[in-house]
Amino acid sequence: MSHYHFLSIEQLQKDLRSGATSAHAITEETLQRIEEKKHLNAYLEVFTQTALEQAQTVDQKLAAGTAGRLAGVIVGLKDNICYKGHHVSASSKILEGFESLYSATVVERLLAEDAIIIGRLNCDEFAMGSSNENSAFGNVLNPLNEACVPGGSSGGAAAAVAADICHFSLGSDTGGSIRQPASFTGTVGLKPTYGRVSRYGLIAYSSSFDQIGPITHTVADAALVLEIISGKDEHDNTSSSKRVPTYAQDLSIEKKYRFAYLSECVDAEGLDPEVRSLVRAQLDQLKSDGHTVDAISFPYLDYLVPTYYVLTTAEASSNLARFAGVHYGQRSPNAGDLESTYKKTRSEGFGPEVKRRIMLGTFVLSAGYYDAYYSKGQKVRRIIQDKTRAILKNYDFIVTPSTPGTAFAFGKNAADPIKMYLEDIFTVQANIAGVPAISIPCGLHSNGLPVGLQLMSDFFEEEKLLQAAHQIEQKLSYQ
Repeated sequence: MSHYHFLSIEQLQKDLRSGATSAHAITEETLQRIEEKKHLNAYLEVFTQTALEQAQTVDQKLAAGTAGRLAGVIVGLKDNICYKGHHVSASSKILEGFESLYSATVVERLLAEDAIIIGRLNCDEFAMGSSNENSAFGNVLNPLNEACVPGGSSGGAAAAVAADICHFSLGSDTGGSIRQPASFTGTVGLKPTYGRVSRYGLIAYSSSFDQIGPITHTVADAALVLEIISGKDEHDNTSSSKRVPTYAQDLSIEKKYRFAYLSECVDAEGLDPEVRSLVRAQLDQLKSDGHTVDAISFPYLDYLVPTYYVLTTAEASSNLARFAGVHYGQRSPNAGDLESTYKKTRSEGFGPEVKRRIMLGTFVLSAGYYDAYYSKGQKVRRIIQDKTRAILKNYDFIVTPSTPGTAFAFGKNAADPIKMYLEDIFTVQANIAGVPAISIPCGLHSNGLPVGLQLMSDFFEEEKLLQAAHQIEQKLSYQ
């Protein structure tokens, strides 16, 4: 069987409409490739039957000229996004065997445009982690170097795109969980503005930080997917009713922008020297292309990670209280009464990182410490948000490296939670402030692994963000 080489959603649509290939043929081929690359452990479950049925329906629609904008496009879902009639577990033992009773709004919107959902992708348990080493179902391997992590928590989602075992995936980003794995796998990862995309049907980790977004091969694909999944949703009252621009259509508009790079990030001591030089080279390129590029100070860098972990663990301790073995999911067989049901189910069902974050969250919310930690964390969040937005009043974008280094080896940071938490140092700002951010590949390290460049823009300025990212992408020789 000749292998269909996926380049972009636009090209795939042309090939399907010209009859060069069919949705059914592409789905069968992808299923075969998933089987061949099973050792990567990216998929927890492949939806073979429903994917093939959907492909058949798409081919009929193509023949009738009624197919949607994602006809025949193969999608993988991070295992915390619900799809009616299919299992979802957040990569946790506590939800093993649980089948979703409804579909997430993003899933409904993808299906309405004739995407083919092929399976659910491994992630850090309850989206808590930066390396995909916290899944109850084993590590995901980075397809670019199998001795290295793919990043987290959307590790399976990024690995699947990089390994060509789906055309794009949907992940969730609470503190960098789309952008960091995108950076580690040489893919494009987009975190939209908080409220741009409905969270209905996303298993919550931290409700005021979580956002669903795409991991794709190109900025153009990210723009199209964002356009389709965005918009008001009556099921999620935090979703915005702002008009959704035609992101994909207006991508090639070229403008001269004002870029601010955070000197504390680019000159940080812990930054890999090659990451620094690749980011600096990109900044020089922007300058020579006629853009304004200024170094500015962001004095709160050291407060980002502590603020993020105080607030997100507090929200997690509350959100995860519902997993208690009473209404759904696993129940401990060793429980005798109500109290032991709660204790044993949660002790046996949650992994160590999830337990650590629940305990941290319970601690910062406890009577004696609420003011010292949670209340102060909320105030610092506002300061960070105000400072970020003040910068974005004068500049179009804030630029940083996506991560301090490239993908690291398995086990390297596992023994030290603080070291692992610091992997998020450049990505958490966008979640704390609620602004959109994208990670795009900006070069290769001498170790052969990709390096990501992160751009942030002001609230609901994804259109501009995607246009600038597209401009940078078009100039890069590294692909």
